[in-house]
Amino acid sequence: MNEHNGSRFAHITKAHPCFNEKMHDKVGRAHVPVAPKCNIFCNFCTRDINNEEDRPGVAGCIMKPDDAITHVNDVTAEGPISVVGVAGPGDSLANEETFEFFEKLAKEQPDLIKCMSTNGLLLPKYADKLAELGVNSVTVTINAIDPDIAVDIYSFIKYEGKIYKGYEAVEILIKNQLDGVEKAAANGLVVKVNSVLIPGLNDEHIVEIAKEVKKRGAALMNVLPLIPLAKMKHYSRPDCSMMESVREQVEEIIPVFRACTQCRADAYGIPGKKSEDHHLGMTPQSHY
Repeated sequence: MNEHNGSRFAHITKAHPCFNEKMHDKVGRAHVPVAPKCNIFCNFCTRDINNEEDRPGVAGCIMKPDDAITHVNDVTAEGPISVVGVAGPGDSLANEETFEFFEKLAKEQPDLIKCMSTNGLLLPKYADKLAELGVNSVTVTINAIDPDIAVDIYSFIKYEGKIYKGYEAVEILIKNQLDGVEKAAANGLVVKVNSVLIPGLNDEHIVEIAKEVKKRGAALMNVLPLIPLAKMKHYSRPDCSMMESVREQVEEIIPVFRACTQCRADAYGIPGKKSEDHHLGMTPQSHY
C-alpha cells in the first residue's frame, strides 16, 4: 500500500465503524436505501421491503436522493454519525440515484466519509467516477474467483444490456470484480472485500480470494456467514469454529474485520450498540 493510500486507510479506520472494530460501538453510520435495482442474481439473496428482517438486501422503503439527503441531515444532527453509505437494497452501481446522491452529499456534508457496497460487476466502469464524487471507500462482495465454484453461487448477470448465465456469466463477473478492486484502489479508494462463507462450497476457497484481492490492492476483508435463503435455503449456516478457522487463515494474508452485524440497507446509528442502532420504518408512497 503506497503512502497516499496508507494515510487514507488510517483516516477511514479512525472513524469508520465497519472498518475498525474499536470504533464499532463509538461512532455510527447511515445507510441510505436509494439503490433498489440489482444486476446479478446471487443464489442466497432475497431483496425485500419490510420492517422485520435484519439482514442485507432489506429496507423499509426506497428513498429518492433528495429525501436521503434530508435523512442524513437529520441523523447526523442527532448523533455521532461519521459515515454515510449506499448499500442497496440492490447494487449501488446499477442505480443512477447512487451517483446523484453522492454528488448532492458532497455539497451538503463534505466532511462525512462516503462509502458504498457493490457486487463489483460495474466497478471498472465507475471507479473513476466514484473518486471524482469524493467516495472514500468501497466494499466489494466477492464470493469466488474460481468459475467452477462461482457457477453454483450465481444464476445470472445482466451486463451491457444482455443476460448471461452459467460459466459465461461468472467469468465476466469475476474479471470485473478483480479489475474493479484494482482500479478502485488505484484511484485512492480504500477497498474492503466481503466474502460470504458457504459451507461445502467456498469454505476452503476464501483464502484464495484473500490472496488475489490483496495483490489487487484491497486493504481489508470481511468474512460473513451465509444466511440460508432463496435457492440456498437448504444450506447450513457455518458454525463459529468454521468461521474462526477461515478468518484466521485469511488474517495471515490481509487484515480481517470481525464485527460485522450484516445490517440492513437502511440501517443508521451505532452498529455496536443495539440501543442506538436503528432502521427506517415505512415511508409515504411518494418516496418509492
